[in-house]
Amino acid sequence: MTTATAEGTAAPGTPPPARSGPPRGRGTKGTRPWVAACFLLPALVLLGALVVYPIGYSLVRSFFGADGSGFVGLDNFAEVFTDPDSLTAVRNNLIWVIVAPAVSTALGLIYAVLTERIRWGTAFKLVVFMPMAISMLAAGIIFRLVYEQDPDRGVANAVWVGVHDTFTESAAYPGARPGPRTELRPSGGGSFTSTSPLADGVPADVPLVGVPAAKLPSGAAAARPAPRAAGKITGTVWLDFTRGGGGRPRVIDPGEKALAGIRVEAVRDGRVVASAEAAADGTYALPADRAAGALLRLPAGNFAEPYNGVDWLGPSLVTPAIIGAYVWMWAGFAMVLIAAGLAGVPRELLEAARVDGAGEWQVFRRVTVPLLAPVLAVVLVTLMINVLKIFDLVYVIAPGATQSDANVLALQLYLSSFGSDADQGVGSAIAVLLLLLVVPVMILNIRRIRRERRR
Repeated sequence: MTTATAEGTAAPGTPPPARSGPPRGRGTKGTRPWVAACFLLPALVLLGALVVYPIGYSLVRSFFGADGSGFVGLDNFAEVFTDPDSLTAVRNNLIWVIVAPAVSTALGLIYAVLTERIRWGTAFKLVVFMPMAISMLAAGIIFRLVYEQDPDRGVANAVWVGVHDTFTESAAYPGARPGPRTELRPSGGGSFTSTSPLADGVPADVPLVGVPAAKLPSGAAAARPAPRAAGKITGTVWLDFTRGGGGRPRVIDPGEKALAGIRVEAVRDGRVVASAEAAADGTYALPADRAAGALLRLPAGNFAEPYNGVDWLGPSLVTPAIIGAYVWMWAGFAMVLIAAGLAGVPRELLEAARVDGAGEWQVFRRVTVPLLAPVLAVVLVTLMINVLKIFDLVYVIAPGATQSDANVLALQLYLSSFGSDADQGVGSAIAVLLLLLVVPVMILNIRRIRRERRR
């Protein structure tokens, strides 16, 4: 037996010190490595079959031709960067990555902050988050109808046209035009001007055609000849059409309807010197002292087609319109995550800032947003990865005529691999390019997670 001396040597009779840590052959949690491997094996097999193998196969396939039999090197990648459709897809993906995550995150932040101050905030969050329960396909169908050009079908244009018509008067008789063998001729911009000047005492009648009788205003009055008046140049504006035929051209026949509200102008040297509007019976009068010798003009505003709203799915607006549909879906996701982070913000810091005299905007900008920076980064990076893979919304919402203008990499991958003139070599090259674009964002996210763990 030994005992320990002051210098640390073991004295006879003292047992050896016990080993610290797990037993030999076990991990830090006391589990044998082969047991952990058995539990991880099914997940690793699935990961390899569904992720690793497709990535490796796509990488190899990108160096072969359309049928996969001939090695073409980097030709597929060169085609990706020279094909106009692929370049449009790259440009649109850049727009998506910059705009969609930023707008969704900003809206989510606004919603999360504002819903804290209202009594029915939970109900509001439920409504905003509800689109997340809808698939991308269903959301695409919904917004394909929302963006319909016809205001009678598309909600967006119905609202837009309603607002427009509130402040701008629309033409009463779109599509109307002077009848044949009249003195009125097209004068540019949709207007019509007479070939001979107005004369005092000579009627200046205006027979028009091109207005379906069924589209005349209900209760339209019958046209009547304008009575002559001293010092006036008078005339009648009417629809020169008799139901059932038999009417005489340029003559007001019984039953022919007046076109009330038509504006007529007297123009001299390109300047309007007098104007009037047709009354309910179609008659109008111009002062002879100003109109005599001038030309009669019907301005284009009388005949302009009704305003049909905005071509949301046209070449210039199709990408912003689809991004709007994406924001509608994912702003709720951003709001929920940011609201969860906001719940963990110490309230005493906000109150201290208010006590120090900071306004609500200063508290939001200098206290709330910096404290939420980690959460905002999570939301932003998650949405950036998500939009790089966007496919469903673009494929469903964009009509065939403008699908190439709304093209993105995931859609171009599908069209190149499985569309007409399919070339799976080019499709694989696009898949590799898409992977390379996602990898930097993933690395950024992983580094951020590691920094959070060190804290």
